[in-house]
Amino acid sequence: MTSLRFDAGSFRDREGRVVYFENRVLRALSPRALEAWERLAATAFFERMSEQGKIVPTRRVELPEELETAGWAAALEHQRISFVSYPYEWPFSMLRDAALLQLELLRLALDDNMILKDASSYNVQWQGAQPVFIDVASFETWVTGDPWAGYLQFCQLYLYPLFLTAYLDVGFQPWLRGSLEGIGAEEINRLFSWRDRLRPGGATDVYLQARLQAAHAKAEVSGSLRQEMRRVGFRKQMIVRNVERLEKIVRRLRWRRSESEWASYTQACSYDSENRRHKRRFVEEAARQLSPSLVWDLGCNTGDYSCLVAEHADYVVAIDGDHLAVEHLYRRLAMDGPSNVLPLCIQLADPSPALGWRERERRTLSERGRPDLVLCLALIHHLVITANLPVAEVLDWLAGLGDTLVLELVTESDPMVQRLLRNKGGAVHDYETAFVVARIEERFEVLERVEIQNGLRHLYLLQPRIQPGVTF
Repeated sequence: MTSLRFDAGSFRDREGRVVYFENRVLRALSPRALEAWERLAATAFFERMSEQGKIVPTRRVELPEELETAGWAAALEHQRISFVSYPYEWPFSMLRDAALLQLELLRLALDDNMILKDASSYNVQWQGAQPVFIDVASFETWVTGDPWAGYLQFCQLYLYPLFLTAYLDVGFQPWLRGSLEGIGAEEINRLFSWRDRLRPGGATDVYLQARLQAAHAKAEVSGSLRQEMRRVGFRKQMIVRNVERLEKIVRRLRWRRSESEWASYTQACSYDSENRRHKRRFVEEAARQLSPSLVWDLGCNTGDYSCLVAEHADYVVAIDGDHLAVEHLYRRLAMDGPSNVLPLCIQLADPSPALGWRERERRTLSERGRPDLVLCLALIHHLVITANLPVAEVLDWLAGLGDTLVLELVTESDPMVQRLLRNKGGAVHDYETAFVVARIEERFEVLERVEIQNGLRHLYLLQPRIQPGVTF
């Protein structure tokens, strides 16, 4: 079985490992995990949540010979997720909705005398704006007297990041990217004022937890916390009440940026109606002719063009570094669709790197799927002028991403570019229009080109002349 490959991101779970084989996603199970799976598969809540798309559709399949030889007891097959993403790429409301899904599944599992042994936000993926729980091996039989062992992990990877943005108006994404274990209680407690500690969850989940962890670190503790809880008789209803309390807190959390701020933002980013119509027609026709499987909309902003091409594509990944823009795009998608657009908050000048043990637990953006069509609309001038990237490097990167590129070049005479250049002291760098056009034509075959806004902006339909990974 030469094509069998273990997912490095699942190696920490000794009871089960995710395996990629012939475009299929399998999960190898230990004897203990198989017993838990059989119990889980027989529950009504698992079937109901799977039908609703809240748990990834899963079935038991024949155990491949190589996995049997390696000592695994059984194999499951999961429905593939269209595009893998990570919590440090999500806007605020996506993380909040993922947290609510995690708590809902835990509460339903307890009704059937099962529990989630952990609470990692990496156990949730997305189909468009629909959160999907993917780690079915996290479910296990609840043992009378056991506490919810995943509470602290839930706080570190869900609650504290949400508090950071909701209470302090600080983006959580750099914090989660900086540590795959999340934000510690003592860390966020140091950031909280006394007023913050009076907010919902501030005292119980932050201040008290920080004090308990500090005391635990100094004390000489014999035996495990789970054993101590079991000894004193930890009741299931205590877990249920805690879950219901957390659901109430998380559901009420809001990122309180004013609507007036958002309204002025969208107005500043708008085109006049005629040029918007020309641009929409150009982009939609390219998508209609290609019928792409995967589209990347780079610098998607409010997601208008992501939603436009979604009608002609299997899946669209909408990427922007502006947290506020991606937040509002997610809310729009969650309410009205389309259902095949995934919004991600990623700074393209500093995209998600390979992270974790041996840099293999979390993959880079480009390792997670090659797009058939890339939209790069009014973006290059930001990367070149604002982020100080050489235009040739940016074009090399775009040429290596996908099969076809829709590119909007904002020329040096455009008022937006002029404003950016003034902020740089008037330096033109390598953004003269003739120079940029020459670099485009070196790297791409120009299939179509039109001008909009009286020639201040050029729309291109391009195919790379170079192979992925090759630069000039």
